[in-house]
This record gives sequence, structure tokens and C-alpha cells, in this order.
Amino acid sequence: MSVYYTLCFLSAAAMMIAFINHKIGRMQTTIAITAGALILSLGIVIAGQQGWFQLNQVAKQTIESINFNEFLLNGVLGFLLFAGGLGIRLPNMADQKWEITLLALGATIISTVVIGLGLFGICWLIGIPLNLIYCLLFGALISPTDPIAVLAIVKKMNAPKRISSQIEGESLFNDGFGLVIFVTLYTLAFSSESLTVMHVAGIFLQEAIGGIVFGFLLGLIFHYLISATDDHSMELLLTIGVPTAGYALANTIGVSGPLAMVVSGIMIGNWTRYVGFSKESEQHLDHFWELVDEFLNGVLFLLIGLTMLLFTFHAEDWILMFLAIPLVLAARWISVRATYVGFNRFRSYNPLSVPILTWGGLRGGLALAMAMTIPAGIMVIPDKHIDVREIMLVMTYSVVVFSILVQGSTITPMIRKANAIEAEREAALAEAQANAQTAGEGKASE
Repeated sequence: MSVYYTLCFLSAAAMMIAFINHKIGRMQTTIAITAGALILSLGIVIAGQQGWFQLNQVAKQTIESINFNEFLLNGVLGFLLFAGGLGIRLPNMADQKWEITLLALGATIISTVVIGLGLFGICWLIGIPLNLIYCLLFGALISPTDPIAVLAIVKKMNAPKRISSQIEGESLFNDGFGLVIFVTLYTLAFSSESLTVMHVAGIFLQEAIGGIVFGFLLGLIFHYLISATDDHSMELLLTIGVPTAGYALANTIGVSGPLAMVVSGIMIGNWTRYVGFSKESEQHLDHFWELVDEFLNGVLFLLIGLTMLLFTFHAEDWILMFLAIPLVLAARWISVRATYVGFNRFRSYNPLSVPILTWGGLRGGLALAMAMTIPAGIMVIPDKHIDVREIMLVMTYSVVVFSILVQGSTITPMIRKANAIEAEREAALAEAQANAQTAGEGKASE
């Protein structure tokens, strides 16, 4: 069966799971699709082990034929990030620009180091000889919060405005920065050349700064192209050019495609939307890209659930899978808390900001795709044929599935409590202003 047909059938399966959930489940769609895919995977594995149906090998070959890494990193990621950028409202982000910058860059670096050192210590204690550079590489791929998972689950829960802006902005930008950090450490880990500090810094600057500049130029070009026509269909058609040709060109010239998509999406969503599109296109822009986003998200999260079929689990894998989850959560809390030490000097925040940002820092397909790029055959435990790639994949998978199914489905009460605190604050502020006004009128009458 061709890759196209495979994706067609997976799309149908994702839509069917979403439809059934809509009718009887009422779970968040992406959570329902991931859970449904996990149940399907477990059913196929159990059936194969019991000899009922020999579907496990066929299903494994089918999933392998898609090449998850290519599908996400060099395919749908551009669409999903561009759609996320379109939905960002710049005034809200501008109010939180320093917080978003520090969370996207500073917290990602802190988390990478904490996870890397923590994993190295854990492996040393349990007798798994995993080199520090590989531990740091795992920290780099798992530290960024995944914008696809975050925007699909957390964004729709109406968190307080400041918290929502931080979660959305951080997830969109630390995705690009995280990829840059991962590429840098990947080069250090697997390149045969001796790299200097200047070379590493050059890679980082080319990817990060180059991606931002390219995204700005791309947004500018498409702004003028869209402004040059009044045809409704053509205006929407032109927006597709950004995550297709634009994303491909960014990757071809060696700059960060994800960062470019976020920047150009923000530009078109906050500038072109109001001065470039016709009234009809302005009304349909969000609806069009929401449909694209929902469709691609469904296929992606189904693939995440089915990826379990590709793994061979050893006892050491199970140990590291269960230890990776608390390690990543602890590193996330430390990194967010460290940035808030600086934030609290200048502003007052909702007391649940750090817990929500910690628990709402979801991981998704991007981390899994990065883990799949790690070359096979670098043995850690040769007698059991356990290599670096296997360890990275199973740890990443456990964290991704836990964040989507457990964190994504349990964060709602925390957000409701934060909203209640915000409502109490606003009521107290309104009462204080009313009292001050009454007092001022009383003095004036005297």
C-alpha cells in the first residue's frame, strides 16, 4: 500500500475516533485520538502475541513506511506552526514579550541542562553507561513545549490572559529555539569534525536569527502579494504558499523553518488580516486554517499513538521510561520557577502561573520526530542490543504520551481555579476603585 493511501486510511481513522468521541466521549479531540490509537496499538500487539491475528508486523511495516520524522519535520510542521502564528494576537504577546522571550530561550536552556545532568546521574546509579552528550541531547529534544499539543489542548481552555499568552508564545518560539539547540548538540554528538565554540555559535545564530529574519521577509512578501488582489479565493490560496514553498526554502538555505513560520504567521495574522485581506477573506481566514489545523492534528496524534508498534521494549527501557517522566516535570518546574524569580520583581502574577506553565508544558510529535533522527547502532548495552536511539525513543514516547493523556486531561481544574482567582482580583480592584471614587466625591461635596 502506498504512503498516500496509508495516510488516507489513517485520516479516516482519526476522523472516526473524533466523531465517536464527539458523540459519546466528550474528551478533548487530540487526547481522544491519541488514547484511541494507543488502545488500537495495544490490541494489535496482544492479538499478535496470542496468535489471534497476525497484524502486528503488517501494522509495524505500515507505520514505518510513513517516516514519521519526514512527515512532521519536513512536512506538516510548517502548516501547524503557521496556523498557530495566525492565531496569536500581537497586543497580548507584546504585553508579555520579556516573559515569552525568557521562557522560550532561558527556560529551555535551563531545562536542557537539568534534564541532561539528571539523566546522566540516574544512568550512572542504575548502571547504564549513557554518555553526557547523549543525556544533554535528550534534554534538548524534550525540553521545548510542543506548540501543536499546547495549542490543540491548552489554548481552548480559556486560561487567564497573561498565562495564556505565555503558554502560547513560549510554545511557538521555544519550538524553534529548541530545534536549534538540538541541531547544535546533535552536531557535537555525531559529527566527525572537531567543532570550535565559534562554529557552534555560528550554527545557532544561522538557524535562530536567520529563521526570524527569513520569516519577516517571507511575511512581508506575502503581505504585498495578498494586498495586490481582491479575489477571495486567491487571498486564501496565497497563505498556503507560506508553509509550503516558504518552509521548504527555509530548510533548504539552512535557517530555522519553524521560527520562520511563526514570525510570518504572526505578521499575516496581525497586519495583513486588517489591511491586506478583503472583508470576505478576513472572515474566512481563521475558519479555513482551523480546519487545516484540526485535520493535520488528527493524523499527527493518531501516528503518535501508533508509534508504539515500532518499539522493542527491554527491562532497562521500562525503568528509564518511568524515571524520565518525573525528571522532565521536575526540570520544567525548576526552569519556569527560575524565570519567575526575575518576573516577580517587576509584576504581580496569578499564584497558579508556575504550576499551570509546568503542568501545561505539553510535549508532542515534535520531540518524537527529533528522537527518530538519532542514528541507530550506537550501542549502550551491546549484549542486549540496546542503542542510544532506542533509549531516546522510549523515554521520549513515555513523556509525550503522559503529557498528552494525563497532563492534558487534568489541567482544566487548575485553569478554572486560576480564573476564579482572577475574577476575585478584578472584583476587589473594582470595589477599591468604587470606594476611592465615593470618597473623592464626598470630599468634593464638603
